[in-house]
Amino acid sequence: VTAEMWKDTFEAEGLPTKILPDGDITSWGESVGFKIYVPKGREHVADEILRKL
Repeated sequence: VTAEMWKDTFEAEGLPTKILPDGDITSWGESVGFKIYVPKGREHVADEILRKL
């Protein structure tokens, strides 16, 4: 749920994102950590969004 909230925050600012689980895809669940990916070359946009918060 938290990763989805971050995804929504970035996408509301116009930055496309993708969420993928840490580790094996078969172990998806609420207790599994997730990573949020942004397009290569747009990392600075994500950093700026985080600074605004």
